[in-house]
Amino acid sequence: MGAGLAKESMNKMKKRCEWTGSDEQYVEYHDCEWGVPVHDDHDLFEKLILDGAQAGLSWLTILRRRENYRRAFDMFDAEKIAAYSKPDVQRLLADAGIIRNRLKIEAAIGNARGFLKIREKFGTFDSFVWRFVDHVTVQNSWRSIAELPANTTQSDMMSKELKKWGFRFVGSTICYAYMQAVGMVNDHVVTCFRHDELKRLARNHY
Repeated sequence: MGAGLAKESMNKMKKRCEWTGSDEQYVEYHDCEWGVPVHDDHDLFEKLILDGAQAGLSWLTILRRRENYRRAFDMFDAEKIAAYSKPDVQRLLADAGIIRNRLKIEAAIGNARGFLKIREKFGTFDSFVWRFVDHVTVQNSWRSIAELPANTTQSDMMSKELKKWGFRFVGSTICYAYMQAVGMVNDHVVTCFRHDELKRLARNHY
């Protein structure tokens, strides 16, 4: 068996969270991104906007359009997005590569402005958002995806605070999905190979 086939076979044998299914892009996202602690402001901003776009949809729907979103939204440059005006909204509404929802598009612009205000006050968005978990990844030990909560006290607090800064599409459920994605909580089930990997990563980081 060639090295490539051996690697592919080993990859298929790995136990993962059930929600990944068999979609290659989703599996790669699960294996390489979901739950990895993110502290870069640009990446934190991008994920928050994409999670807002996800509202009412599956994450895979947005993931498949992520590159289109990056192109359409100036690579998620918050300062550029914050300066968008009506022509930009119309341009985005005509872009078939993204979810053409006016409320979500306008929310992304408003959220960019809120993001810049938070960064001005707190120095970084990272320091603002990670304080909801005391700047340390919450290590959970779920045995099945049925145990995962839709929201928590921390996501309730985050949602409330973001709304005070003018953010939209940041309900507690969206905030919790965001916390899972950027590694504020480790919600890989204990049988998933990534659970212990990320637990070790967090231990070494802190």
